[in-house]
This record gives sequence, C-alpha cells and structure tokens, in this order.
Amino acid sequence: MAPKDRIDPAQTRAAVLAVQDWLRDETLPNPPRPALAAAVRATARSIGQDAPGNSVELRVPPFVAVQCIEGVRHTRGTPPNVVETTPRQWLLLATGLESFDDAVADHRVSVSGHRAGDVAAFLPVVPLQTSP
Repeated sequence: MAPKDRIDPAQTRAAVLAVQDWLRDETLPNPPRPALAAAVRATARSIGQDAPGNSVELRVPPFVAVQCIEGVRHTRGTPPNVVETTPRQWLLLATGLESFDDAVADHRVSVSGHRAGDVAAFLPVVPLQTSP
C-alpha cells in the first residue's frame, strides 16, 4: 500500500465503535449503511495492510474484497484461498466478539483453500471487550 492509502488505526477504531452496540445486540436496528460500510472496509483493509500478499481473498459482500497473506499470487478466476462472510459476521470476527474457528465450524464463515484460515492470525483487528 502506498503511504497515502494506509489505513489509519484511529479511523478504523472510530468506525467500529460507531457500530459496536449493534454488534453486541443484533436486536437493535441495523446501523446506517455508510457506517456499516466504513467499519467493514476499514477492518478488512487493515488485514490487507497487516498481512500483505495475494494468496488469500477476504470477501465481505457487498462492501469489500481484499487480497492478503503472502504466498502464491493468484491472477485469474476464483482464487484458491477464499474467506467470505456477511458484514455483521466479519465485524464480530474483526472485533474478537466471536472466534474464527467457531464461526467456520458453525458455517457462518465460508473458507476454501488450505491458506484461507491464515487470516485468523490477524484477528481481532479492533478488539472489543466481550461485555460493555
């Protein structure tokens, strides 16, 4: 990433804090789409910044897809190593409110390829305490 494209940890944290109540209580109304998008994009791009590479694609539709983790570069078609989940589930992982392994075991996160699980080593991005 070029210096101007670097993810600001303070902005990432602020974006996550803007949606944290909803993450802790899914019965609350969904946050505004721009707030949700900002939190998802910032946390996913932080993984790409902290774990640069092209061997794994992290997908959180409809907001972001980020290539990360050093290794064999992927150039065409569906990458061999993919992590895909919903925006809310991604943010639960990115904040440490849920574990990657539990989410995979419960099929809340789709992983394919032997390197996809490497993303877990870079979580949480913005740790939140499990109780407010």
